[in-house]
Amino acid sequence: MGNNQNSTRTQFSEQQFLKWVKFVGSLKHSVFKPAKNKLFPSFTLTVDKNPVAGDFTSIQDAVDSLPFINVVRVLIKVHAGVYTEKVSIPPLKSFITIEGAGAEKTIVQWGDTAQTPGPRGQPMGTYASATFAVNSPFFIAKNITFKNTTPVPAPGAAGKQAVAFRISADTATFLGCRFLGAQDTLYDHLGRHYYKDCYIEGSVDFIFGNGLSLFEGCHVHAIAQYTGALTAQGRSSLLQDTGFSFVNCKVTGSGALYLGRAWGPFSRVVFAYTYMDDIIIPKGWYNWGDPTRELTVFYGQYKCTGPGASFAGRVAWSRELTDEEAKPFLSLSYIDGSEWVKLEI
Repeated sequence: MGNNQNSTRTQFSEQQFLKWVKFVGSLKHSVFKPAKNKLFPSFTLTVDKNPVAGDFTSIQDAVDSLPFINVVRVLIKVHAGVYTEKVSIPPLKSFITIEGAGAEKTIVQWGDTAQTPGPRGQPMGTYASATFAVNSPFFIAKNITFKNTTPVPAPGAAGKQAVAFRISADTATFLGCRFLGAQDTLYDHLGRHYYKDCYIEGSVDFIFGNGLSLFEGCHVHAIAQYTGALTAQGRSSLLQDTGFSFVNCKVTGSGALYLGRAWGPFSRVVFAYTYMDDIIIPKGWYNWGDPTRELTVFYGQYKCTGPGASFAGRVAWSRELTDEEAKPFLSLSYIDGSEWVKLEI
C-alpha cells in the first residue's frame, strides 16, 4: 500500500514539474540577465486540505515541486484552512508568491522553540524555530497568517524564543498578513522588506533582526504579561544600512512595553505618524544593559500620537526628529522600493 502511494505521489510530482517546464519553455527569457522582480507571467499552483480541490495538500509539497533554480513568478494559492506544518523556501527558489484566502482564513502554524531538539538532539536555536522560513529573494506573501503556537513564556524563561516567520533574503513584500507568536515572533533577519497593512503580535522582541525594513499601516499588538519590547534591531556597525521604520502604524496591547531594545550596538528604529497606546514605558527605549550603546544607537520619533507617544519621559539618547531628519524614513525610498516593490498584484 505504502509503495503504491509513493509511486502515485512521485508520478504526480513529475507531472507538476513537466507542466512547469512546458510553461517556462514557452517564455522568451535569458537566465544570464540580472535578476529583477517579476510578477508576470506567473505559474499558479493551489494548496487545499482536500486533495481533490488543489494540486497539493501542503505548502511545503508545493514549494518542493518547483525546480532547484526558479526563474519565473510562481503563485501558490493556499485555500482556507489551518495548515499545521513547518515550511522552508530554499535560496534559489526565487519569485514565489504565497497567497491565502484571507489572513483570518488561511493559517500556517507550528510550535517549535529555541530549545526544541533539532535533528542531532541539540536545541535547534532561534533561527531554526521558525514556522515559515524564506531564504530566497523576491518573495511575496498576501492575506495569510503565520503562527507559532508556543504560549507566552514566563518572565526570564530561557530557550522560549519561538519564531513565527523568518525572512533571510532581500526584496520581500508582505501585504495584509498576520504574524502571531510571543517571544521573537517576526525574525526580520536580513535584506530589504516591505510590510503593508500587516498585524504583528508578540510579547518580547517580537520584531527583531538586522533587516532594512519599512512597516506601513501595520498594527503591532503586545501580549506581554509584565514587561515586553516591541523591537530588537540588530545593526552592528556604522557601515550597515539597516533599520526598522514604522510609518502610520498602531501600537496596542497589554503589559508595559519598550519601543525597542538595543540588540545591536548601532541599532536603528524610527516611529513616525504612529499611534501609541498607554502601554509604552515612558522611557521608551532600553540599552540592553550596555550604557555604551546609548552613544551609537539611532532611536527616533516623528509626529506620533496617543497616550504612549509623549516624548517628555523618553531617554535622553533617543531623538524627536525634525522634518529633515525624518524624511529618509517615511517612504519606499528608505528600502529602495521603487526598484523592486510591485503592488499591482
